Amino acid sequence: MLQDIIVIGLINGSVYALLAVGFSLIFGVARIINLAHTAFYMVAAYGIFYFAGTLHFHPILSIIISIILVTGIGIVFYIFFIEPIREHETAVLIVTVAIALILQELMLLQFGGHYRSVPSIIYGSAGLFGILVTKQRLLSLGVILLTLAAVGLLLRKTRLGLAIRAAAQDREVANLMGMNVALIAAITMGVSVALAAIAGAIVAPLYVLEPHVWLSPLVLVLAVVILGGLGSVKGSVIGAMILAFVEVTVVFLMPQGSFLKLPIAMVIMLIILLVRPEGLFGVYFEGER
Repeated sequence: MLQDIIVIGLINGSVYALLAVGFSLIFGVARIINLAHTAFYMVAAYGIFYFAGTLHFHPILSIIISIILVTGIGIVFYIFFIEPIREHETAVLIVTVAIALILQELMLLQFGGHYRSVPSIIYGSAGLFGILVTKQRLLSLGVILLTLAAVGLLLRKTRLGLAIRAAAQDREVANLMGMNVALIAAITMGVSVALAAIAGAIVAPLYVLEPHVWLSPLVLVLAVVILGGLGSVKGSVIGAMILAFVEVTVVFLMPQGSFLKLPIAMVIMLIILLVRPEGLFGVYFEGER
């Protein structure tokens, strides 16, 4: 049981972490709480279903096309609908919810409300820590871990990463130093949506698709980023792992009460926030930035 908890918790936690890191990035740079974040995750998953399942493209080609298309859609939505009202937080929340609902209804119109399944990229099973895991899950875990590592390198080792961190620290000073903060915010939005699209494309074969599939991950992402510290990339990763392992442990210890996994995770988040309202890494991240 312990081995099962470790493996499944690591796989689920990596997915939550990838979504939460993208959410935190755009908040750090543009102070945008993007409630449509997981809707892009859903659209990417439907993209895999359409290109691979309907048009019979190669699965890897389908993933690449879906990620590029969804990233472009996210940037377009940002430029035309979010950027003009970026300074008005309440308006941004309303607009991002509207974007999510628009995407949801478009998927409903195009694919119906039926449950859909996405073809796996790789079939079969392999052993990991003594338990049998599908190769698709192992592939998803590997790709997500590599993506998270690439994001870390991007932020710490490139000029774009330096610009993103500078804009996150102080937009006015970054602007005075000659940085195009609006362009940096748009690029960061593209990176954020791309991370959501990668998560959706990679894990699509592991789950059943339907137009409301974005709602549950959104609740988890909000819990993760609040737990880790809103805007903290490191906090997002650690918070994702904490909630994922709590969920998996609840399922294994109380199989008949598995529906309680999300409420229990929320209770843990609330307890930590009562002790540390800024989240686990909120203050540290502000100083680090």
